[in-house]
Amino acid sequence: MDDLDDEQLITRARKGDIKAFEALVNKHYETMFKMAFKWCRNKSDAEDITQDACIKLARGLDGFKGKSAFTSWLYRLVINAGKDWYKKQNRHPSNPDALEKVSAKNKSDEQVYAQQVLDAVNKLPDGEKEALLLVMSEGLSHKEAAKALGCKESTISWRIHEARKKLNAQFNKEQKYG
Repeated sequence: MDDLDDEQLITRARKGDIKAFEALVNKHYETMFKMAFKWCRNKSDAEDITQDACIKLARGLDGFKGKSAFTSWLYRLVINAGKDWYKKQNRHPSNPDALEKVSAKNKSDEQVYAQQVLDAVNKLPDGEKEALLLVMSEGLSHKEAAKALGCKESTISWRIHEARKKLNAQFNKEQKYG
C-alpha cells in the first residue's frame, strides 16, 4: 500500500478496503496532528481532536470530491473536528497544557518570542487564526487555503491582513509599554 498515491488509496478506501484506509490515515496522521496542535496548542487535546478527525475521515471520505488537494480538504476536516470537540467539551482552545509550559528563564529569547507570537495567534478570531495557520504555517497558497476553508481567496487575504494588523498592534504596544 505504501507505493499507492492518495487518489488510489481514497478510491480503494471508498470501496471498503480497510488496509487502504489505514494506509491513508498513517500517511497523513502526523499532518493531522500537527494541524490540530497548531490550532489548539495543547498536546492532549490535539491527540483527541486527531482521533475525532480520523473518525470523521472514515465517515466523510465520500465528501472529498478531488477539486482541491486532499491535504487542503483534510485541514478543513481537522479544524472542524477541533471545533466540534471543544463544543462537546464545553470549553475553548485557549489554555495550553500546564505540563508543556517551560519557564521563560530556561528558554532562549527566540523561544520566548516565538511562544508569545503563538499565544497571540491563538487569541485571534477563528477565521483569522485558521487562515494564518494554513498560509503561514502549512505553506498553502491563498487559493488553497480558500478551498480548504470554503471561502473566497479575497477573504483569506483579508483575514491574513487583519490578523497581521492585530498582531503588529499588539507587539508594537508591548514594545512601547513593555
